[in-house]
Amino acid sequence: MHLGVAIFPTDTTLQPVDLARAVEERGFESLWFPEHSHIPVSRRTPRGGVAGAAPLPDYYWRTHDQFVALAAAAAVTSTLKLATGITLVAQRDPLWLAKEVASLDLISGGRVLFGIGYGWNKEEMADHGLRYARRRAVLRENILAMQELWTKDEAEFHGDHVDFELSWSWPKPVQKPHPPVILGGAAGPKTIEHIVEFCDGWMPIAGRHSFEDRLDDLRVAAEQAGRDPASIELGLFMAPPDARALEPLADSGIARAVLGLPQGSPEEVLEALDSFVPLLDVVGG
Repeated sequence: MHLGVAIFPTDTTLQPVDLARAVEERGFESLWFPEHSHIPVSRRTPRGGVAGAAPLPDYYWRTHDQFVALAAAAAVTSTLKLATGITLVAQRDPLWLAKEVASLDLISGGRVLFGIGYGWNKEEMADHGLRYARRRAVLRENILAMQELWTKDEAEFHGDHVDFELSWSWPKPVQKPHPPVILGGAAGPKTIEHIVEFCDGWMPIAGRHSFEDRLDDLRVAAEQAGRDPASIELGLFMAPPDARALEPLADSGIARAVLGLPQGSPEEVLEALDSFVPLLDVVGG
């Protein structure tokens, strides 16, 4: 099982270049950056969309641009996987996003893991002109349209939310047919449908969503769609940094666990990173 680490890349903690170097030097597989374009001050939507949740920390609105930060990380590393954890696809223009992902994959030599999610912050979505109820349908069409752009020299897409004529778009990703598309979130019926239709993996947040209970549902849905369930890579985001918790995951065939770094000073981040290193021997890297 691979081990990665995640942090909100902000102006108040260890910066992406130094962090990327440190993560690669210690032997971790991947570095994951979340994103939020902004957080409206009204704060009408509770954290994660969960009633009664704790107040939202300020690092949610202090994040660097995800792809700028990952490009900087790419420039100072050679083996580290560069991962979005997650990209708020429905809030983005798919034509631009397809180019950003492909550009990062080319610049990095094919090291992108494209983590995606539906999002939860209704007022943030509204400022992007996105209706909360449509976010899943918009994400689906955005990804399908991007896959056309990545894999065809001349691509077009005509859907309910995305529509463009026959077009050229370069660069193309190094990874073929494209970087792995990994969906986060709880695996309800619609999410499972989307994972099977257009994703290469599923990686929910540890402790927030049912995981083992939905694996059978995911396998059945894949088989019914004529897809090999083994083609869907399984991971766990914000996994507990504990050998007793990670060993069963590795034994069960989970491909990747991502550990959360603290939003602290550079020294605190490096200290936590060092404390994770022994876990690499437990799970195999």
